[in-house]
Amino acid sequence: MKQRLNALDTPTRRAFVERCAATSFGLSIVPTAQLAAAESAEHNGAGYGKAKSVIWLMLSGGLSHIDSLDPKQGKSKGPAKAINTSADFQVTEFFPKFATVADRVCVIRSMEAKIGVHKPAKYFMRTAYEPRGTIFHPNLGAWGSHYLGRSSKTLPSNVCINRRSDQGNGFFPSSYAPLAIGDPSRGINDVESIGGKSRAEKRLALLNGLDADFRRKTNDKVVNAYNGFYDDALALMKSKELKAFDLSHESSEQRAAYGNNSFGQGCLLARRLVESGVRFVEVNHDGWDHHKALADEMEDVAPVFDQAFATLITDLERRGMLDSTLVVVATEFGRKPDFSGDGRSHHPVCFSTVLAGGGAKPGFVYGKSDDRGYYVDENAVSVGAFHASIAFAAGMEIEKPALSPSGRPMTVGDGEKPVLELFS
Repeated sequence: MKQRLNALDTPTRRAFVERCAATSFGLSIVPTAQLAAAESAEHNGAGYGKAKSVIWLMLSGGLSHIDSLDPKQGKSKGPAKAINTSADFQVTEFFPKFATVADRVCVIRSMEAKIGVHKPAKYFMRTAYEPRGTIFHPNLGAWGSHYLGRSSKTLPSNVCINRRSDQGNGFFPSSYAPLAIGDPSRGINDVESIGGKSRAEKRLALLNGLDADFRRKTNDKVVNAYNGFYDDALALMKSKELKAFDLSHESSEQRAAYGNNSFGQGCLLARRLVESGVRFVEVNHDGWDHHKALADEMEDVAPVFDQAFATLITDLERRGMLDSTLVVVATEFGRKPDFSGDGRSHHPVCFSTVLAGGGAKPGFVYGKSDDRGYYVDENAVSVGAFHASIAFAAGMEIEKPALSPSGRPMTVGDGEKPVLELFS
């Protein structure tokens, strides 16, 4: 039996323990004790450490930069007109509410990558590493836990909304994985379904006793990372901060302002979580893969993002949180300039992203694409540099590597440097 257990690879052992915990406790993944924080160091440079939290908005499918943040004329022009904004740049009329808060955002029009297939491109954008069969790479939330330690005594430091928690902790301990929230309106929906806290404590004590021998025999650091799972799980259940996950504490007017949909409510939940001490929250928004009927599909999906994003920015600003919260708009790639009136294909070599708050320069455009929007013309930004820039803003010591299970030193952004011109 021991030989068969040791023959399992690390993700398989991790999945086994996670399934046991989820079955007994009723939650997907609740973080356990984080490893010790890295030692602080003196850093200079605009923007360093200003972002105490990060809200990562992932537009899955591949946002067309030409039809959103980098409008073009001529043959590349799409179905939407370019409109002026509150800053000195234009967006398309698909994003009228974004235009009103443009003076608070930094648009990067010179992103470039080399992966044009959805699944590996999403992995690349979330981790800054290309997928490899023998290793899993961490997202920025897990890097934050590694460098900075826990962001809250009871709440998780890393959360993802509207998607599963894969592509999370990577080679770091399972305690660094994001807590997955499938439906933001329901929050953590199984806490009371297991019979209340007293019964939960008994179940957890039983499970802890049952798997103690398993952890001792396997002697695997990923399995051992669950030693604090039970205490942290109960601490979260008992904590008053658990209400951060409950959107019923928000007014109906506030919920409507974000939009009555999973993305809008996810952005509202993200604001509540960072306000309560969560460091990294990803909110996923599907529906941006417009090979056909781009105009019709953009009219469906763009208003959802537009309303939620503009409301999030103004809400954070009103609460005095925007300066310390970095809002990121990311996507796996752009869309090709060739437009016949129908749709656009995948285009990784030039696309756009957004930073807002957290020390990013407001009302600023960095980089430039060519006249067609096909290639980067000035100041190319790699996905690795994008990650390094966000980590820099969050105060991570990105020059200090972490060791992968194979002993290879790895860093945020795969060795790329932050783009300091993005920050004020």
